Amino acid sequence: MTLARTRTASRPRDRRRLQRLTLASSITGAVVVAVDGSVLTVVQPVMQRELHASFAQIQWTSTGYLIAVASLLVFAGRLGDRFGHRRVFTVGALGFAAASAGIGLAGSAELVIGLRVLQGVFGALLQPATLGMLRAAYPSDRLAMPIALRTSAIGLAVAAGPLVGGVLAVRLGWRSVFFLSVAPALAVGALVLLVRTPEAGTPEAGAVAAGTQEAGAPGVRTPAPERADDARGGLGLPGACLFAVCLGSLVHALVGLPGTGWTTSTTLAVLAAAAAGAAFAVHERRAASRLVPPGVLRSAPLTASLAVLVSASAALFGTLFLGTYLLQHVLGLDPFRSALRMVPLAAVMVLGAPVSAVLQRRFGHRRTAVAGMALLALGILLTSRLDGQSTAVATALSFLVVGAGFCPVMVTATAVVVREAPLGTEGVAGGLQQTAMNVGPALGLALVTVLMGVAAPGAGPGSTGGPSFTAAMGTALAVLTAPAVLGALAALRLPGRTDGEKRPAV
Repeated sequence: MTLARTRTASRPRDRRRLQRLTLASSITGAVVVAVDGSVLTVVQPVMQRELHASFAQIQWTSTGYLIAVASLLVFAGRLGDRFGHRRVFTVGALGFAAASAGIGLAGSAELVIGLRVLQGVFGALLQPATLGMLRAAYPSDRLAMPIALRTSAIGLAVAAGPLVGGVLAVRLGWRSVFFLSVAPALAVGALVLLVRTPEAGTPEAGAVAAGTQEAGAPGVRTPAPERADDARGGLGLPGACLFAVCLGSLVHALVGLPGTGWTTSTTLAVLAAAAAGAAFAVHERRAASRLVPPGVLRSAPLTASLAVLVSASAALFGTLFLGTYLLQHVLGLDPFRSALRMVPLAAVMVLGAPVSAVLQRRFGHRRTAVAGMALLALGILLTSRLDGQSTAVATALSFLVVGAGFCPVMVTATAVVVREAPLGTEGVAGGLQQTAMNVGPALGLALVTVLMGVAAPGAGPGSTGGPSFTAAMGTALAVLTAPAVLGALAALRLPGRTDGEKRPAV
């Protein structure tokens, strides 16, 4: 009797300990990837000089990574669903650390590019697993706050990354920037590997995720096992290859478009993406083993959330791209003072994510996301009215409103993706969420490039920025509210309630 009471009493503590461990691991993994991406731009000029690399080679240190990540995210999520998100996370974290250390020791641009591609492969394994582990550890009606904390940490990492990277590059050289992520990635990978956590689908995991002391208690739904589809065929390798070609070609075209415009290379990449995408759609309809289970795409809230994320991230990053030129080439600020003008955006992302989780629980997903999209559109319109006479208060207010709009959209849409994923497909859903967050920014950058070319052909951003460039930028930003409006329309299909909803089976 005493032993039974002891075990029962210890289960809440075990549940909370496992949830804290999972949350810490998820946040650390996401932050490591975010810091690595944000610090790279700071050291690229020095890296180019010391490695005697061409501009194209340095560009490929970013492009190669983006293509690898975007191409493999969904397949990585599929691996997590099949073999366990904890295992895939461990492989991704340890591999990411090893690739980062290799870049810090590399002696040529070619080796850096190759290791960056490898780093992208491990990053793709890492990112969907951070969401899959959260879904296995928390009940669906308690996911908002863990996802919000993860979002806050990513926002802080993106904001602080360039500052930390700049200090390290000045004092210790550019190689030190890549060693920055080695220790935390190794630590979290080893921690998740060594500390046994219950596999989803076991009675212990049911108690953890359901937030009860006894698994199998009345009304408690035990989560599906992480290997729920072991008996459902293969991993969908043909579909994964077609999807990788489609996404890789699309990202290659979108990344190259701002710098080179419509060239033969970008045109061929778009055609390859279209052909591979069509082949992927046909294959997924006919194949027995599919990369994306049909239950995922049949979920209207999930697909709506992906559309919201693509729209919002395209609008945000397009605005940030033009906003940087406005601050430096129209207002004449140096990079440091430009970064200070954007601090309100980063601050509201960090502080607003937990608030967004509270709003989501009180008002529901639909209202929170629609309101966020409206704020995002308003912030973009405010930014479009900035010019060479704008004050620090006006620019700070514009970026504050942009961040205040994007933050609840990202938290809410991500929460819907994770909780609405059919049982056993959390990894695939997480991969699709990360894919949306990679494709959206590239789409936004390509869109503003085209808009600037149409609004003011030949009006380049000179040292101070002429009136034609400023006018073209205002027009492009005004048009950029269209993705935000489309995202608001997609957000109308999100669920209004936050509790008591059941996820469909695959």
